[in-house]
Amino acid sequence: MGNIIPAWRKARKGKISRQDIVDFDKDIEKNLLMLHNELKNKTYSPKKLVNFILRDPKTRKISKADFRDRVVHHSLMNIIAPIFEKGFIYDSCAGRIGKGTLLALQRFEKFFRIVSNNCKNNKNRFNDNNFVNGYCLKADIKQYFPNIDHSILLNILKRKIKDENVIWLIQQIINANSESQREITFWLDKKGIPLGNYTSQFFANLYLNELDQFVKHKLKIKYYIRYVDDFVIFHKSKEQLEIWKDSIDKFLKERLKIELHPQKSRIIPLSKGVDFVGFRNFANFRLLRKRNIRKMNQKISLYKIGKKSFSSLKDSYQGWQAYARWANTYKLREETKKKIIGVLLDKI
Repeated sequence: MGNIIPAWRKARKGKISRQDIVDFDKDIEKNLLMLHNELKNKTYSPKKLVNFILRDPKTRKISKADFRDRVVHHSLMNIIAPIFEKGFIYDSCAGRIGKGTLLALQRFEKFFRIVSNNCKNNKNRFNDNNFVNGYCLKADIKQYFPNIDHSILLNILKRKIKDENVIWLIQQIINANSESQREITFWLDKKGIPLGNYTSQFFANLYLNELDQFVKHKLKIKYYIRYVDDFVIFHKSKEQLEIWKDSIDKFLKERLKIELHPQKSRIIPLSKGVDFVGFRNFANFRLLRKRNIRKMNQKISLYKIGKKSFSSLKDSYQGWQAYARWANTYKLREETKKKIIGVLLDKI
């Protein structure tokens, strides 16, 4: 029970009003003891995931685990995450304590400036294509989460996890995920982890840590940042980036049975700006993506016609504003605030 109780606390943190948690907590001692005994006796079996579709910004299938299974996920992560975390590279920015989008943007800006010689150029600075030296390989893994190979993932885990009980539990979680995705990968039921599970972000990072190590130690690439399955590499030479791109794609296919997205993986002159972690990044400024602005405007419109509460709109605006501050958006944020005030006045 020493690990189950802290895991239960983590799983319910900030969500205690949710009905599934309320129901579980009605008989907390019995439910936690039952879970403990199932894990101890290896009779534990995850419940079927609840799936739903999100279509913004792109269509994605999200899977939600039952609360008791989320407690187990936290319990597992309490054990294995610290073992592998110290082996991750600094510039793997997603799903890690003390990391995240802001660090990815800061590292992006730093590498941008180093490769572009601090945005200085002796050529005509009014010619945008020549203003900033250097290039960026902006890459994306094709259908990453559905194509994570279970046997490869387990072999990676087994390098450091020797406890057979822990490996058994990992297999229960992975196999349950596979069953829930049978309609997608029925011919390959040993592939795929679902978006939404607490364990999935970690497994995804661990799987692509193989790529991180290859990039840093085999290819000796200095300016590399990864955020889940998106990554960027900076260099002054377009030709060198082409060579690295081919080497990386070959490594991914041979070692991890995944591949670069052919349309979304390309080499971009730094002068044109690079899309990364939700922003379009240039030498001296950063822009919010248009779809992000459009999404906020849609929420204002929904409130205007009575399909969204003011409380919900307020929460959305506060979150959007905090995110938008990371870009050069002062004027945009002021205009959005005035738009909301205008809608409020109209309703009075």
